[in-house]
Amino acid sequence: MTITTEQRNQCARQLLDAARRVNQLSAFVGLDGFVDEILHVVDKRENAEKFTRLPLMAQWGERIRAAAGQSTNIELVSLMTKLGGNGPIMANALASFGVKVTYLGGMGYPNLHPVFTEFAQRAEVHTIAEPGYTDAVEFEDGKVMLGKHQALKHITWEHIRTRYGQDKFAAQFASADLVGFVNWTMLPYMSNIWEEIQRELCPKLNGPRRALFVDLADPEKRLKEDIQRALKLVVAFGRNFDVILGLNEKEAHEVAKALGFDRKAKEPEQLAELALEIHRHVPVPTLVVHPVSYALAVSSNGVAMAPGPFVAKPLITTGAGDHFNSGFCLGKLLGFDNLKALLTGVSTSGFYVRTGRSPTPADLAGLLQDQSVKY
Repeated sequence: MTITTEQRNQCARQLLDAARRVNQLSAFVGLDGFVDEILHVVDKRENAEKFTRLPLMAQWGERIRAAAGQSTNIELVSLMTKLGGNGPIMANALASFGVKVTYLGGMGYPNLHPVFTEFAQRAEVHTIAEPGYTDAVEFEDGKVMLGKHQALKHITWEHIRTRYGQDKFAAQFASADLVGFVNWTMLPYMSNIWEEIQRELCPKLNGPRRALFVDLADPEKRLKEDIQRALKLVVAFGRNFDVILGLNEKEAHEVAKALGFDRKAKEPEQLAELALEIHRHVPVPTLVVHPVSYALAVSSNGVAMAPGPFVAKPLITTGAGDHFNSGFCLGKLLGFDNLKALLTGVSTSGFYVRTGRSPTPADLAGLLQDQSVKY
């Protein structure tokens, strides 16, 4: 799996050439909303200001395991509090590209939570419920998301109708170049909402096919029957949309398990075979799987695969997958083939984990053309 300098430069040129078109694109995204606190685990504290962190997730697990039957004290240090949720992070990244974004979700009700204020200046934001809260404990090799989701049960079709308006929802749903439904796992009524949309709104759609992106978001805790129902609804959106289903590596295995198969897939070629099998069971136009260091896409013309820009010590990892999703969707909206859309996705994620901010198309082009960055 290699990407040549020419492929990187070609993708960069296409992004720069398309910069003006980005401002003409629109996206309608929802429906979650979280307040994220980014945390590190203290290993040793030298004084009131200085400490060393536990770098690896397994070290934290070992410390907890060793205390079983006793008790222990673990210190967490807060690095930042930021907007969170798959939807707001993805939508915020799309807005940073220059896409005209409308976002609907749980970000405080009746008043917007202050953490979303900057986002609301960048996009048209509508809130129908209180947000969830996440303690994101980050390590060099991953993160543990400790969530408080009670408020998300208020994100329902009824509240969409009464607190936002069905006519406004229908207008956005019928006109946006990209419709995004993310974080199915944490929204207990998302499948019900999809059923209502398909029953009430989809039959009224006309005009050209547009893109619809779905991210299930780690469905391990959901029942097999719920996952199967959700996947059938995702496929059903294909009657009206060019559907993109996005999964990370863990989610791909969870979906495969729910569909009645799973297999070892540690190598990229093995994961590609697993993705092809998922695609046979979930026949959407595009299936994307994005592990940490690369990403692949499956469609009717086969498998495309692209490595990501290597980052030894990321500044932040929470939201990296959502940034990948925004970059891949941008590529598809601009008419890129799967390989260039993957390159746009991994570059968006790579820029974000390096800098802690969402990139512009020019930022992506710069990263792709920087030969000191290894892909």
